[in-house]
Amino acid sequence: MTPTREPAPAAQQQTAPVTSAGPPEPAAAAGQGGTVGTDPAQAVPISVRRAAEWSWRLILIAVATVVVVALIAYLKLVVVPVAVALLLAVLLHPVVTFLHGRARLGKAAAAGIAVVGMVVLVVGLLVLAGRSVVVGMADLWDQAQQGIDQVMTWLAEGPLQLSTDNLQGWIDQAQEAASANSSTIAAGALHATVTIGHVLAGAVIALFCTFFFLLDGRSIWSWVVGLLPRGSREHVHQAGRRGLVTLGAYTRTQILVAAVDATGIGVGAAILQVPLAFPLAILVFLGSFIPIVGAVVTGAVAVLVALVAHGPVVALIMLAVVLGVQQLEGHVLQPFLMGHAVSLHPVAVLLGVAAGSFMAGILGALFAVPVIAVLNTVILYLHGHDKFPQLGHDDHVALRGRGHPVLDRAIAQMAEQEVERAATGDQVDLGEEPATGAETGAATDLDDAGGGEPGARDGRRGGDDEAGTLR
Repeated sequence: MTPTREPAPAAQQQTAPVTSAGPPEPAAAAGQGGTVGTDPAQAVPISVRRAAEWSWRLILIAVATVVVVALIAYLKLVVVPVAVALLLAVLLHPVVTFLHGRARLGKAAAAGIAVVGMVVLVVGLLVLAGRSVVVGMADLWDQAQQGIDQVMTWLAEGPLQLSTDNLQGWIDQAQEAASANSSTIAAGALHATVTIGHVLAGAVIALFCTFFFLLDGRSIWSWVVGLLPRGSREHVHQAGRRGLVTLGAYTRTQILVAAVDATGIGVGAAILQVPLAFPLAILVFLGSFIPIVGAVVTGAVAVLVALVAHGPVVALIMLAVVLGVQQLEGHVLQPFLMGHAVSLHPVAVLLGVAAGSFMAGILGALFAVPVIAVLNTVILYLHGHDKFPQLGHDDHVALRGRGHPVLDRAIAQMAEQEVERAATGDQVDLGEEPATGAETGAATDLDDAGGGEPGARDGRRGGDDEAGTLR
């Protein structure tokens, strides 16, 4: 019988030395002066990391914005007419709807009548204003000359006591400067001629686009939305519908406000017998499309004309008329008509007009507010705030199929050619995938892959027969 050996006490047991490299002791790691296995980014405060993340995102957004603005500025001869056409289409859409629905006209005829009627109205107003300017400009120029003489007399005999020699010297210097810069003036006239050509070309493009926006606006919008990823099309379509409502509300409101401003100031100028009352009314109407700034500038022109024509008393009365009309516009008409459709703070409007005029002059000031209003509506909708819930979500954009008609036809022709070559006994490439579908087709491919070995096929068939007999 073999005696059993008792285990040694735990104190006497010796553990084998560990040869594998284990993790370092905390004391050793601390003695080396650093932490092991930690992310270096954790040493940066969380506030600095968040600021860096926001910074590079804002930089990318700023770069993208600059690129888009530069591209628009480069293509302004096309972009501006298209933008004008969009505004005109929104304005004329109720007219086309009335002619197409109530008058039973075709869509093309309704769009054509609306565009032609708008052109006739604008040309008629310009002709009337031009005749008034031609008739009244001579009298206004004579009155302006008298006003200039009065100013010169006041400068010579008033508190400034400027001598006639000094005034005449200033006049001579102005004439010499005009003569010295005659080439610059000629170049400016040539540039003005080119600008007129661009304006005419832009007007043709705007009218052309307006007609087709009224005729096929839905199809054009569906094509634009179809360029986006399929998952984003519905959101962009619903946001675009709300942006279009905002644009329509802004356009109609500005036209009504401009008409009220022009009527009030024009009637006041006519009552005070200020020259060029009708051209001043048209100028106020056009200037009112630039919020805040346009009304102030055109009102100042009316006051200056009254000052030159009838003196300071009539000018002060004209100033009171202008201020009264502008107060009616700012505190009654715009809040009542626009409502929440264009809910922009006056500070945002003023800053937008200033930024737009700085970047693109008069055109920038004209389009700044509608662009900001539409962007405000679209961005709020994409972030979950619907300003027009009454529109609903029943209107959907037509989605195009995944395929492409031209490519589909080409692929079908290639498939037919492959079938024809297979039918005439052409050699089939072995690298193609075997047919999946009918069992006869798969069997044919297996036979072809057998490389003409009847023995192997017969052996497989014999094995299948034996298996069937055993079953």
